[in-house]
Amino acid sequence: MSGNEFRFFLSCDINLPVTYRIEKLEGKLLPPKLSDSDNVDSTTEERKPELYVESTLYIDGAPFGLPMRTRLETGAPSFCWNELITLSTKYRDLTANSQLSFTVWDVSCGKGGGLIGGATIHLFNMKKQLKTGKHKLRLWPGKEADGSINTTTPGKVPREERGELERLEKLVNKYERGQIQRVDWLDRLAFKAMDKIKESENSRNGSSHLYVVVDFCSFEHRVVFQESGANFLLPSPIASTNELVTVYDPEVGKINPSEHKQLKLARSLNRGIIDRDLKPSITERKSIQRILKYPPTRNLSGDERQMLWKFRFSLMLEKRALTKFLRCVEWSDVQEAKQALELMHKWESIDLCDALELLSPVFESEEVRAYAVSVLEKADDEELQCYLLQLVQALRFERSDKSSLSHFLVQRSLRNVELASFLRWFVAVELHDPAYAKRFYCTYEILEESMLKLGAGASGDEDGYKLWQSLVRQTELTAQLCSIMRDVRNVRGGTQKKIEKLRQLLSGLLSELTYFDEPIRSPLAPGMLITGIIPSESSIFKSALHPLRLTFRTANGGCCKIIFKKGDDLRQDQLVVQMVSLMD
Repeated sequence: MSGNEFRFFLSCDINLPVTYRIEKLEGKLLPPKLSDSDNVDSTTEERKPELYVESTLYIDGAPFGLPMRTRLETGAPSFCWNELITLSTKYRDLTANSQLSFTVWDVSCGKGGGLIGGATIHLFNMKKQLKTGKHKLRLWPGKEADGSINTTTPGKVPREERGELERLEKLVNKYERGQIQRVDWLDRLAFKAMDKIKESENSRNGSSHLYVVVDFCSFEHRVVFQESGANFLLPSPIASTNELVTVYDPEVGKINPSEHKQLKLARSLNRGIIDRDLKPSITERKSIQRILKYPPTRNLSGDERQMLWKFRFSLMLEKRALTKFLRCVEWSDVQEAKQALELMHKWESIDLCDALELLSPVFESEEVRAYAVSVLEKADDEELQCYLLQLVQALRFERSDKSSLSHFLVQRSLRNVELASFLRWFVAVELHDPAYAKRFYCTYEILEESMLKLGAGASGDEDGYKLWQSLVRQTELTAQLCSIMRDVRNVRGGTQKKIEKLRQLLSGLLSELTYFDEPIRSPLAPGMLITGIIPSESSIFKSALHPLRLTFRTANGGCCKIIFKKGDDLRQDQLVVQMVSLMD
């Protein structure tokens, strides 16, 4: 969703019951005050609170439907219900002044029950948007929740009393609704810091307030209040002050028909003869040079697209301009697309990095993507290996399973065992993606069939069958190492005991890993053949995931060390290594 686009649902269109979850009670519950009539005995002193929450829907200040009650909870000091409440009322029946009241009762107090406190919350905010996510409502002690329009028990903390904790809780609510980007390692640090702030705030304030935590149902988009059968845009009263009024326009971000028609006239193929001799002025040339320096992720404005199309013939000698020009093409217009493809083949040949841009999801034309593959064919194996990971990901955006890109990658891999090994791994990883598993499995099959057809001597001294088996054994080796790591992690004690267990497994039960029956190509450096693991020189790093440091024998009589790690996402590490390789 772009920054200027606001997608939403109307409340009158949601034919679902109002649903929310009453989670828990936060704060320190004070012991109840005993009246003179109460008999103070041992039973009373040891009495445990039994709490339940009663919630009622109020529409325009009047109760609507029957009150809903949670189960009894006696889990002091933290009372956690985590109970889903579903009302008979539907979202389409709500009004702008709909409220929910929550009252906490203690039934262990005897006759009449003990009133702990109550709080009320509006279901729509000031912008008429439905509230979603978790909300922490402050209870008014000793008061039953009031659902009138001007409620006397608002659950919202007064503005003058809000501190750092309230600000952070508001951000957490946005985070849980997906409005704040998730960064796993940074989120863990942030939540730890928040826990410390919460502890310090509670110790300073003495936890004098009680809160009930309620989690409201969330939707894919925001829900805006709208009465059933009402006009979408109601005339707003003229305000005497300079107040900013927000109007929701469903046509924001759509194509203007007038501008679209003008653009079609300006791009008429009848102007081709005129445009062929056009040359940009000094000012236009500067603008074009500025556009050509844009990164691939930047979208072009309508004027910029029009300028590049206007001077397309004079830009054919500028190889950097091809990718920008292809972004300006209206591919839905058959004649315009045909002319663009003719110009593409006459254009100055582009660089390899620009060909990668043409394989992005922005370009859907099979001819454009095939042209990008023809440029990639000029790259040597070493340069192609630097971008192999991104090229495999680009298979997702192809129009068919057996695309020109997949055939190109397979054919180049048959000439280079390192490319074949990395391509097999990159494709095998994607087989677990249910959305694209069929496509990557098709590429995997093409690679396997093509490699098995290779005759002896086509790739060194190995024929196609032996070459493929040496790559398959990489997966078998990885599975055995995963099993070893699982056994090592289960060993109680320090790192030294885990190291002893590792060496014991390599020398004993899994001694076949000490000397392989046949050499295996190293997954990290396929040009190197490894023949076994040296147990005495293998160890474990002192880390949370206990990665293995394995020393392998090589076929040429040497040795190499490899770090084996399981349970962590290595894609960031892989990207960093790739960037370093590119800079080298």
